Parts: sequence; C-alpha cells; structure tokens
Amino acid sequence: MMDFYQIIKKPLITEKATKQKEQANQLTFEVDRRANKILVRNAVENIFKVKVLSVTVTNVKGKKRTVGRNVGRKPDWKKAIVRLAPGENIEFFEGV
Repeated sequence: MMDFYQIIKKPLITEKATKQKEQANQLTFEVDRRANKILVRNAVENIFKVKVLSVTVTNVKGKKRTVGRNVGRKPDWKKAIVRLAPGENIEFFEGV
C-alpha cells in the first residue's frame, strides 16, 4: 500500500491542462507508474478534500533525446486527468 503523497507526484500545468481546468473542471497530475484509477481517486480526495467524479489514466512514452553522438531516452511516466464535482476546486491551481 502506497502513501497518498507517493501516488501523486506533481500537478501538470500546461496550456491544455489550463483549458481543461477552466472549461471542464479537470485537473492533470503526474502520478506513480504503479497507480491505478482507484488509488488516484482516493489520493486526490484525501489530500485536497474534494469530491472526484471520474479519473482517466494514461501511460506516456518517454521521448528520445540526442546529446552529441549519444542517443538516450527520457523515462516513461503516467498521467492522470481528474474531473472534480461542480463547485469543487483546488486553491493552488487558481491564478495559473
């Protein structure tokens, strides 16, 4: 069993994530690779004290990077899009 703070690594603040927040009340987080929808839902509800309607989880492949002649890869990671109930919000996303 993982701690709630180990499941959610950081919020993703991008142009697309900001639009989703404004239009559909959805928040985007980078989460642990072993986390599933149920763990993400429980972590968000317990950490931020909000009501979650749905969770979508996506595996993101790492990109190839070239430095000189060396070719490497960035690590794969998992992204979770969380839809909050109407009227719910998380303060640190405000004004971003």
